[in-house]
Amino acid sequence: MTTDTRFNPLFEGSGAEVQALRFPYRRSVDQDRSSRAHHPVVIVGAGPVGLTLAIEMAQRGHAVVVMDREDRLSEGSRAIAFAKRTLEIWDRLGVGDRMVAKGVSWSQGKVFFKSDMVYQFNMLSESGHERPAFINLQQYYAEAYLVERALQLPEIDLRWLHEVVAVEPGEHATTLTVRTPDGDYRIDADWVIACDGSRSPVRQALGLESKGQVFQDRFLIADVKMKADFPVERWFWFDPPFHRNQSALLHLQADNVWRVDFQLGWDADPEEEKRPERIIPRIQAMLGKDVDFSLEWTSVYTFACQRMDRFMHGRVIFAGDAAHRVSPFGGRGANSGIQDADNLAWKLDWVLRGKSGSKLIESYCDERQYAADENILNSTRSTDFITPKTAMSRVFRDAVLGLAETQPFARRLVNSGRLSVPATLHDSLLSTPDVDHFSTPRLLGAPLPDAPVSVGGRPTWLLRQTGPAFTLLHFGSVPAWAHRLPDVTSIGIGTQILDSQELVCQRLDGADGTAYLVRPDQHICARWRNPDEATVRAALVRASGAGVSTLKID
Repeated sequence: MTTDTRFNPLFEGSGAEVQALRFPYRRSVDQDRSSRAHHPVVIVGAGPVGLTLAIEMAQRGHAVVVMDREDRLSEGSRAIAFAKRTLEIWDRLGVGDRMVAKGVSWSQGKVFFKSDMVYQFNMLSESGHERPAFINLQQYYAEAYLVERALQLPEIDLRWLHEVVAVEPGEHATTLTVRTPDGDYRIDADWVIACDGSRSPVRQALGLESKGQVFQDRFLIADVKMKADFPVERWFWFDPPFHRNQSALLHLQADNVWRVDFQLGWDADPEEEKRPERIIPRIQAMLGKDVDFSLEWTSVYTFACQRMDRFMHGRVIFAGDAAHRVSPFGGRGANSGIQDADNLAWKLDWVLRGKSGSKLIESYCDERQYAADENILNSTRSTDFITPKTAMSRVFRDAVLGLAETQPFARRLVNSGRLSVPATLHDSLLSTPDVDHFSTPRLLGAPLPDAPVSVGGRPTWLLRQTGPAFTLLHFGSVPAWAHRLPDVTSIGIGTQILDSQELVCQRLDGADGTAYLVRPDQHICARWRNPDEATVRAALVRASGAGVSTLKID
């Protein structure tokens, strides 16, 4: 693997240098063709979701065009909390180490009511995982490292200042009109993936809507550069003495930049609140007047919990904020978008290779719409707790917070933002229901849990052993028939892979002869005690889309 050294200043520079970078516009060969170019996959939007999908598709051998109407990375830190599951996905793309090395790892959080800490929590309460519960990393760094990886892959055609301005669906392809500094041109695509953000021009061009609840409150974000002795934890205050009757949040990012959030109320004037003379006194009240700091970026925002009715319309598929939006509490936005890309990539790969029909891509809709509903439910509950809309709601919230310091039952009711966890696809049509008893009933449909293992005497991690297609984990010797299974990497736990700390067996209830079938996106889709070849083959057929009999492309 080699790096395009022309872009080294981007990846080694300071945050200000990274944000100041402009990518050059390049005229595409498609603009000079006598007939309209045709591409198998066009991704609209070069943010974290679009780039993640593009890299995964390129690593699977597919040519991908990525278009972005801008010529720069995101402004300000924006999404900063990237969860363990996102890091595991990025490990498969070759960027996980870079993200973790630059980011600030954390798992602890504290919640305060007025001047008192009412409880603390640990998002990763058990050891034996390669990745931390979360890293805090400014979005522009995450995008930079994804761009760096994309530039290493010749299958990716990354086009800056190429703006999609019209979308014409067809039975076998979608036609896009693209605006550039040199004028407009048109191309056809077998599949268009809209990763173009919450305002999604692609969605608007098709006359589609994202529906849900808009919350009538305003929040101030400030990125504050300072050196402080605060622990690397997420601190959330309800009604603190420095910001009465509102909420506040503080946690550390890379480069000694601290994210500070202040609830402002619906009546606040956004432009007025962004002025330094309004922001600095708020931060001084929080941190003390003697703290030396500087402002790096500020924004005032409102938010909504919304989603499209369907994430797939003909051959146009929506992912990330283009498909669904949540409040920022809990880090569910970017992380769920990365999981969208992870879910879609292998399915699109299989359809393009002719291994499965388009019904498999329809399963992306059902699975990720379910995940979006789960995120929206949790996000709405968090927002309602943080910003009670009635006097009685506030009385209830404050009573819960008052009890939480001493009463464990009340701590379970405190909601300062239920932090992002991966969706468990309980009712996925791609999964084979359990027929045998397991002590971990909720694990079917969940991502495979990580654990330390040893391969050839070398310590490593379980998730790094999964294959690009399906993986069959077999506790004990792998039966001879397993090696005949198509598109399956078969691994013997305890034979080929040593369970270093016996955590694999513990987490998977892995008695001798037990087998787990793991999808290409590392979700568990079937498991048995001592299965035979026919049973596993049937599960493979189901997991590759044959069980999605009720779905169709509309």
